[in-house]
Amino acid sequence: MNKIVGSIRIALRALRVNRMRSALTMLGIIIGVAAVIAMVGVGAGATARIQQQIQSIGSNLIIVMPGSVSTNGVRLGSGAVASLSEDDAKAIAAECPSVALTAPTVRGGVQVVYGNNNWATNAQGVTPDYMTIRDYTMLSGQFFTTQDVDAAAKVAVLGETVAENLFGDSDPTGQVVIIKNVPFTVAGVLTPKGQSPTGQDQDDVILLPISTAMQKVIGANRANAQAVGSLMVQAISPQAMDQAIEEMEALLRERHRILPGLEDDFTIRNLTEVFQAQETSAQVMSILLGAIASVSLIVGGIGIMNIMLVSVTERTREIGLRQAVGAKTRDILLQFLVEAVTLSLLGGIVGIAVGLAASVLISHFAKWSTAVSPLSILLAFLFSALVGVFFGYYPARKAAFMDPIEALRYE
Repeated sequence: MNKIVGSIRIALRALRVNRMRSALTMLGIIIGVAAVIAMVGVGAGATARIQQQIQSIGSNLIIVMPGSVSTNGVRLGSGAVASLSEDDAKAIAAECPSVALTAPTVRGGVQVVYGNNNWATNAQGVTPDYMTIRDYTMLSGQFFTTQDVDAAAKVAVLGETVAENLFGDSDPTGQVVIIKNVPFTVAGVLTPKGQSPTGQDQDDVILLPISTAMQKVIGANRANAQAVGSLMVQAISPQAMDQAIEEMEALLRERHRILPGLEDDFTIRNLTEVFQAQETSAQVMSILLGAIASVSLIVGGIGIMNIMLVSVTERTREIGLRQAVGAKTRDILLQFLVEAVTLSLLGGIVGIAVGLAASVLISHFAKWSTAVSPLSILLAFLFSALVGVFFGYYPARKAAFMDPIEALRYE
């Protein structure tokens, strides 16, 4: 232990003698560690943001949309026919064991008026189960009930964006807004969710009882008064989502009397898989960024090796004198190895500070969220130490196995 402490003192003394050279040698390690921490932080921030957006859309969410149909050989686009109904939603909830909840929805653009303020937004007709499926909570007030849906009550729940534009900082609960010349009492305001993974503002919405929306605001489909725009479905667990899709597909084909071999008149989308693919892409990006930044550490390690070789050459007579007075091979090996590791660790510490500062600056100026984990800092620090050991071993070994007579003759 005393030998190690002594070697560290000798190493620090040698580094202080050539401060400028030591600082320039550490520069490669500083840049490498800082780049690794900043780039991994950027990648981790992107992954965390996608995870947050995935959670905001709802848990175990499956969306059933109207599909396309063919008329005289002409294939119409998705949603061209009103093929889904409230009865389909009830049947799925009752007959599909892997489905926990189902909520039919209708949607339409509306202009909402309160006093002298107005705002264009989307109105959605939903049922109370929609709140559970989408993991909504109330910022103020309460969500409408099944009784409100049955009675086609004129109540509305506002998203935060709508509430701010109509009411500012005041609580709109209990106030009356006008939607298509129909007065609605505000039952409450939804807790904000922010942007969806596709970039849409999830808080720019008004939720109405589906019966009220179809009768008084959006209107019912002329061909099918029970038709809805989509079905929001929640599976009983993430593992049951594929089974739930199979059960719904079989049930809807049976209910819609679709013969074998014919295309479905509906489309089932598992949004979680799509967004998880985005999350995987972000994780791969984080790994690639970290790998690219690690190249700087290797370059810094090569710089350390070059400087240590120069140092060994300059101190050849010193090495010979130490060997002459009894220094063993392992003592000299340890001395130069400690010098290399000390350079690398000091560079790593400064690099960590620079990397954390860079992450903060990226978040501030680029408006990009970063997430620097303690694990990434620890790994960067340990990697810098390994770089010192790896690239410092050859110069240290060269010094340790130097012939003492030749070393003393060296000028």
